[in-house]
Amino acid sequence: MERTDLLLLWGANTTEAHPVIGGRILRALERGLKLVVVDPRKTELAEKAYLWIPLKPGSNVPLANGLAYVILKENLYDKEFIETRTENFEAYKNYILAEWPLEKAERLSGIRREQIIQLARLYSKTEKALIFWGLGVSEHRSGSQGTMALANLAMLCGHVGKPGTGAMPLRGQNNVQGACDMGALPYVLPAYQKINDPLTRKKFQDIWGVPLPEKPGITETMMYREAIKGRVKAFYVVGYDVAMTHGNIKRVHEALAAVDLLVVQDIFWPKTADFAHVVLPAACLFEKDGTIDNGERRVQRVRKLIEPPGEAWPDWKIIAEVSKRMGYDMDYQSAEDIFNEMRRIMPPFAGITYERLEKESLCWPVPTEDHPGTELMFQEKFARPSGKAFFAIPKYYGSSDKTEAEYPLILITGRRLYHYNCGSMTRRVEALWEALPEELVEINPKDARKLRIRERDPIKVITPRGEVIARAHVTTRVRPGTIFMDFHFEEPLTNLITSAGIDTEVHTPEYKVASARIEKI
Repeated sequence: MERTDLLLLWGANTTEAHPVIGGRILRALERGLKLVVVDPRKTELAEKAYLWIPLKPGSNVPLANGLAYVILKENLYDKEFIETRTENFEAYKNYILAEWPLEKAERLSGIRREQIIQLARLYSKTEKALIFWGLGVSEHRSGSQGTMALANLAMLCGHVGKPGTGAMPLRGQNNVQGACDMGALPYVLPAYQKINDPLTRKKFQDIWGVPLPEKPGITETMMYREAIKGRVKAFYVVGYDVAMTHGNIKRVHEALAAVDLLVVQDIFWPKTADFAHVVLPAACLFEKDGTIDNGERRVQRVRKLIEPPGEAWPDWKIIAEVSKRMGYDMDYQSAEDIFNEMRRIMPPFAGITYERLEKESLCWPVPTEDHPGTELMFQEKFARPSGKAFFAIPKYYGSSDKTEAEYPLILITGRRLYHYNCGSMTRRVEALWEALPEELVEINPKDARKLRIRERDPIKVITPRGEVIARAHVTTRVRPGTIFMDFHFEEPLTNLITSAGIDTEVHTPEYKVASARIEKI
């Protein structure tokens, strides 16, 4: 980021949701970074940005495709990069020019064509331009399409594989990247090796000594649907308060109550444990050894500082013991033993050792022990059989909820600075609790006047899923017609009223758009 000239920050409130990165952006602004913020809310960085693009919630695809239309129409794209390093460009170009004229992008995104043109020219003509996107892109019905649309923009302008360029998601938590790297996805094994590939399966079966399924599994959202139907019989939930954080939470509660066995493994008693048959106490970050991988693929050591309290164990030890009692002996004596197995079965990790990590963090792939790590990906080829990047065709499906007379407002959800996700840790910290002790519903002054609502008035927020009660915070951070809530508190439980919609590809809940109305109490 320190090497870029232009940062396009899309759907990410970094100074609150990713404060470490937010701090780096603030420092980069001091040295002259040009910042563009694409966000329906007027965040702290939106106020400091060169451009703030306040698009309609859920309209990421129309705006991104509108930018692509201008870049293609004005021949601002990188012809050499596209010709030598990409595939499917002509199909993408024809689709954008035929389906996404500026009039359509303007109408669906709410952004004037002049501003779309301005941003398209700025991004395409800047030598070093970088895109960061957050959950404001991915937590939509068209979320996967939105991420593909942004990746297309980077490829279109050749802003990939060079210092100061790229398109990068800001992961939701500190080791989401690591969990994905380790195969915590329904269709891959560790290091993104496809489970439906016979040679890959054989390699893992030979090492682990057990047969593996030939087909991918199902997504988390589908698991709950199948549990309600009686087809999923048990859940083992580790470090995840799903009973608070998943969208359309009534359905999740129904699923948790339906299974024959629910095991919850966590450092505190989460709401999910209220449904559990077995609760296993786990060690926290500073009570165990291991590694984490951050969003730039940087592998870092986690070092145990103190012993876990009471009967708490590190997660790996609990899982290994459960496995042993179920008949499969995981013969690990330490977290390093597990990491050494990772090195054997994950080629990008082969050259990373605990000894090296004591001295420095490393960005995978690190194929050998004398390899310095790979801080910049895709300099010569992409991770596809052809070695070339592929232009996807990003479709727009709209949001599941639509505003109407009964529900004229759009509810957006997200994080605030003083609490983290469901707040299971931060609500226990007195200073943070004093800074933000309750849920506040952000509402624009125009809407507040219309509804005769004043600051801190108790109000009902009602959606087609139900209603919750909270206090109003009248602010210009949200635009007329939109309201904002976080999900840090058990009362009110915001996810009771979020959308029932899910992403069409990966089934991420649509947290960012729900039709709503407000009633003063």
